[in-house]
Amino acid sequence: MARRQPGSSRFKPPMRIPASSLAALSFVLLCTGCDSLQRSDTLFGVITPYRIDIVQGNAVTKEQVALVRPGLTRLQVRDILGSPLLADPFHADRWDYLFTLRRPGTDAQRRSVIVQFEGERVKSIEAPNDLPSEREFVASISRFKDPRAPRLELSDDERASLPPPKRREAAPPEPVGPVRSYPPLEGS
Repeated sequence: MARRQPGSSRFKPPMRIPASSLAALSFVLLCTGCDSLQRSDTLFGVITPYRIDIVQGNAVTKEQVALVRPGLTRLQVRDILGSPLLADPFHADRWDYLFTLRRPGTDAQRRSVIVQFEGERVKSIEAPNDLPSEREFVASISRFKDPRAPRLELSDDERASLPPPKRREAAPPEPVGPVRSYPPLEGS
């Protein structure tokens, strides 16, 4: 069948959709897409949005808690643990060190360490038994385990296999700066 020319009586122009309808449809699809991103980690099973890690508070480790003992001053505790996340003026004898880490796809980590003071000195410290060591903490926040990454430390076996360090004989100290001769003092 041959196409009819626009001037012919049987020609129907293509249906046109108003621009306002297209804008409304785009808006609805966009809002639906945003809602689906909140419920899943992918959009249409293909696109994965970037989600940031949320780290809040003070990361306190076993080694740090071991250094805090009764009798230390507030300044010494601040040097060891850092500034407290909560230092309430209504509870001036209590410092709270809270730590939370929220990472997509994993359970949130939350730890709380409480330091009680009596005057200006530490009275007690309350810390959970499952505090990580510094190495465990770094391993827990490290996102990528690259097997090609260089190791920064020798193992105990590798240290034992090293030759003992050579002892250097102490050399006499060399004079610093130019050597000058001065005239004798008057009256000598």
